[in-house]
Amino acid sequence: MSESKAQKIVVLLTLENTDKNLIINGIRIASIFKKELCLVFNSDKKSINNAGEVKQKLAAYLVPIKNELPNLPVSTLITANKPRNLPEKLADDYEAIILVAGSENFSKYAPAVEESPVPFLFVNENSEHFSEFKKVVLPVDLRKENSESIVWTSYFGRFNEAALVVVAANQKNKDDQQQVKYNAALAKKLFQKFKIEHKIYKGAKSSFQNAFEALDLALASDCDLLVILGSSVITPLDRLIGLPEKKILRKAGNLPVLIINPRKDNYILCD
Repeated sequence: MSESKAQKIVVLLTLENTDKNLIINGIRIASIFKKELCLVFNSDKKSINNAGEVKQKLAAYLVPIKNELPNLPVSTLITANKPRNLPEKLADDYEAIILVAGSENFSKYAPAVEESPVPFLFVNENSEHFSEFKKVVLPVDLRKENSESIVWTSYFGRFNEAALVVVAANQKNKDDQQQVKYNAALAKKLFQKFKIEHKIYKGAKSSFQNAFEALDLALASDCDLLVILGSSVITPLDRLIGLPEKKILRKAGNLPVLIINPRKDNYILCD
């Protein structure tokens, strides 16, 4: 990979046939945000022994991209990091700003999502349906980290002219209500600043089910991106029965899901 400091949309490859779909989604995101596309394979011991084959396959991936999109900056990288450490390594050393991965591999990348300073975009790697990222749904709950997901959602409105829909949690406690109202007002102010088309609804569910309500709305209204905050607290029970993020991805089908990590300050997109 180039040592330049250009921000990159990183596609996490498996070297399987499904890489094609991941790469197409990566190309779309890189084109929207005018960033470099970087194809990354994180090696295990077996793959390290076949490094030549891996390099050959990555080189083959580049050929059609360079032929069809000669103006798109594109590079490849082979790493050998523990999944938990991979996002920070890619962000700090290579200027990764979004990581694209397959939804079926969420369990593999879950430790990475928990430690990531950049969003993960999970897409259905087995689908031939490709999102235009033009209709975006954002659940807003009572967490202060909603500011991170609001900013990232705004990027799709600013750079892709996407229409944004906010589903605000419905809290019974007055203090919690005020916090949700504050977060929704923050979203409205930012979207208005950049003249982004948007709607804000008060949902029927509390913060615990807010993301699932937003998912149902996105699926019912033909939206093509859901942006959510990941889990702020992860208990042993969560690991046993599965994180909410995993359940959302299982239900999302062809709907891409951008997961923002609330446990770390997220990097921002450079204009």
